[in-house]
Amino acid sequence: MQFKILEEFGKPQWMAILTALKRSTGLSVSELAKQLGMSYMGVKQHCLELQKRGYLDTWRRPKPVGRPEQVYRITRKVDPLFPQAGNEVSLEVLRTVSQIYGPNAPDRLLFGYFNRKADLYGKRLRGKTVADRAVSLARLRSAEGYLSECLYDAREGLRIVEFHSLLTELIEAFPNVPLMESQMFERLLGASVNRGEERASGLKKTVFRIATL
Repeated sequence: MQFKILEEFGKPQWMAILTALKRSTGLSVSELAKQLGMSYMGVKQHCLELQKRGYLDTWRRPKPVGRPEQVYRITRKVDPLFPQAGNEVSLEVLRTVSQIYGPNAPDRLLFGYFNRKADLYGKRLRGKTVADRAVSLARLRSAEGYLSECLYDAREGLRIVEFHSLLTELIEAFPNVPLMESQMFERLLGASVNRGEERASGLKKTVFRIATL
């Protein structure tokens, strides 16, 4: 819903560029133009304006041959454009619970939340194999705003990659949240899951590596 409003009342090209960059570790103007079906100069002008406003920065990406190429990536200023589950009210409630019932009380509430969330996912999850369930889970998560993709290749194996996390504020306040999230994935997929994070400029990418053996 937030994306719809921004697209209708803002510049849809800007949201398309920011969303494409959110799903990447950085893209050149040529890559953006090809992915979005826009002209090179059109994308370049939008990127320059977004950079001027502080939404993008640039870095030099090495190439196998020749000089490094300029690549655009998002900055932390983009964060408010993407939804968060841990809003101010939720965080304050959990902090109040901690003060009244002790430091372990928020974790007990969050554990219950992830159990209920797993139940809801489980009712909608499809597939008999781990890989099929991973594809289904990624689709469910992406629909919620996690920008989630299920990927597989021989080198990296099976994994779910999320280019946005609705739980960032909760994770910063309550460090056991990543473990609970991983345990939820394991319960749903019936496989061991190793959770990792990668950060660059405004990008935070979460990778759930799934054991299929």
